[in-house]
Formats: sequence, structure tokens, C-alpha cells
Amino acid sequence: MIPDAVAPGQESVWDYPRPAIMRPSTRHLRIVHAGVVLADTTRGLETLETSHPPSYYFPVSDIAAGALRPLARRSLCEWKGQARYFDVLVSKARLPAMAWCYDRPTPEFAGLVGHVAFYAAPFDSCTVDGEQVVPQPGGFYGGWITSHVAGPFKGIPGSQFW
Repeated sequence: MIPDAVAPGQESVWDYPRPAIMRPSTRHLRIVHAGVVLADTTRGLETLETSHPPSYYFPVSDIAAGALRPLARRSLCEWKGQARYFDVLVSKARLPAMAWCYDRPTPEFAGLVGHVAFYAAPFDSCTVDGEQVVPQPGGFYGGWITSHVAGPFKGIPGSQFW
């Protein structure tokens, strides 16, 4: 794998650490679907890991009331711990298992408590500082690709063992 060239103002996901880290984000994060603002914040968190675009976490207080329906589904991240999933309810739509959180993350990710991340793919608009995001390829990971990150990104064909 050869990293893409980094343009001025970009970060390479190949400079992100492994193991992953979490940091505050002051970027304006927004999700709109079916004309409804689902989530909107400048108080988000981002997780960064080698080869992955950032995953953004919204404070629960900045998510539309009643939009999240808890599921029994769980997964395990080697860095963050056990994730819990939600269906997203917006307008008359139910988007299955499109959001997740960490109720009891590992100590390094304790700040994620009270925050929820969303897959970008099913929503009409997911933006970072007004720029429409591209979902991380592959459907498994929840990163948001914008012009401020250079890849290639985990999830493309052939990246399984990166």
C-alpha cells in the first residue's frame, strides 16, 4: 500500500496512530435526512486510527430527541471496547443499525460516554464544516471522508489485512 499524496491543508490517514486515539473536534458536524436535522454539533469527538478516515461522535444532547432506538446488537473494538447499536428514526423512516455508542469504553476512550456516531451512507446529508462527506468504503467502518484527509482508506478492496 502506498499512501496518497497529501495536499496543503490535508492530513494523511497513514499518519494517524495505531492504536487509535480520540480527540475533541470543533468542526461543525451535521446530519440531515428527509428534511429533518438529525444531529448538529460543534462539540463532537473524533477517533483516529491508521488507514481510517475520522469517525465523528455527537453529544447525545445534540441529537434530535427520539431519533435513536436501542438494539441488542453489539460489536467489539480492540481499542474502544464494546459498542452498542441503534436504529435511527427520522420522519417516517427507520434506518437499521446506523448509529453506535460505547457505554463503558476502555479508559483511553472514556470521553466517548454520552456520544453517538453514525454511518454516513444512508443519510441525505452528512457534512463536516459544510462539506458533504463520502462514507468510508466497505460498509463495516464508520469513517467520514472529506477533502481534509488523504487515503487510501481501509475498506477498499484488498485492504482487509492493513
